[in-house]
Amino acid sequence: MRHTHPLPGDIGLTQISGVTGRLIRFGQWINGDGFADYEHAFLVLPDDRLLEAEPGGARIVPLDTYDGAEVRYVCPERLTERQRAALCTAATRYTGVPYSFLDYLAIAAHRFRLPLPGLRRYVASTRHMICSQLVDQCYEDAGVHLFADGRWPGYVTPMALYHLLAD
Repeated sequence: MRHTHPLPGDIGLTQISGVTGRLIRFGQWINGDGFADYEHAFLVLPDDRLLEAEPGGARIVPLDTYDGAEVRYVCPERLTERQRAALCTAATRYTGVPYSFLDYLAIAAHRFRLPLPGLRRYVASTRHMICSQLVDQCYEDAGVHLFADGRWPGYVTPMALYHLLAD
């Protein structure tokens, strides 16, 4: 479900400009999620804040950090207030979790069925996450399973969230 005014528990999807954005876009394309303009995902929190994964670690910042940016806000249909509260509670536990560009490579390795020992455990690890993994993990912790397609835990990109919730 898409909407314009963000509520706690919503997922924000936006672009990242420059080389980093192009690299993420390419990584998503390799992973089969298309070559489109949503390279970043974050979770909306109460009090006009958000949680996002960044290279320096997951952080909580003001929602107005993205003022002026094109952000698409999405969430599963029929998300309850109780679930939204549980999402926000779960989110605060991930502040400081390191970012991992290697997760894009690990996700690609899985897509190409490379027989790498420990790959599933690496992708599912919550000790390092890309932005979309962080959002998906908060939903999982709150008991809201976004993907019902049998994918590995952590096997999610920003475009996978877009295709699931905004297409």
